[in-house]
Amino acid sequence: MSKKCDITGVGVQSGNNVSHANNRTRRRFMPNLHVVSLMSDILGKVFKLKVCAKTLRTIEHNGGLDAYLESTPASKLTDEAKKIKKSIAKKKGAPEGSRKSAKKPVKITSARLEKVKAKPAKAEKPAKVKPAPKAAAPKVAKAPKAEKPAAKSTAKPAKKPAAKSAAKPAAKKAAAKK
Repeated sequence: MSKKCDITGVGVQSGNNVSHANNRTRRRFMPNLHVVSLMSDILGKVFKLKVCAKTLRTIEHNGGLDAYLESTPASKLTDEAKKIKKSIAKKKGAPEGSRKSAKKPVKITSARLEKVKAKPAKAEKPAKVKPAPKAAAPKVAKAPKAEKPAAKSTAKPAKKPAAKSAAKPAAKKAAAKK
């Protein structure tokens, strides 16, 4: 009796128990499997499968077994689930490899055929011609705007270095030499 999910193939994983002292001993992580009977609405059958809890929640979220199998790619399913998916696709009339179900074929009756024939054929529309671009109006030079009077500044003007200050120490040295 294998410990695998019949739909997704989730099985036993291995890992380590890690103690507080960081000692490692090997252990097994078992999947949460449940034996469940799932109903296929399209096939009208009940399938008794071993399914893990995560897959079961996903099936319910998608709206049943049929919707789940249609929306799930075949690469993520087990062989048993692929067989169920294939039989659902055959019953529904969808191509085997398609993810979305094909629309039902429309039956063409004589009344429908007459309606199609009675419709006048669509006349070809002439190709749209783009209108010629309008001539650009000559640009008129705008008068310059009057400048606004400058606002008075409250900042004090910067002091200019005086040439006298450099001359004073030189004058003092010259006077001292005499």
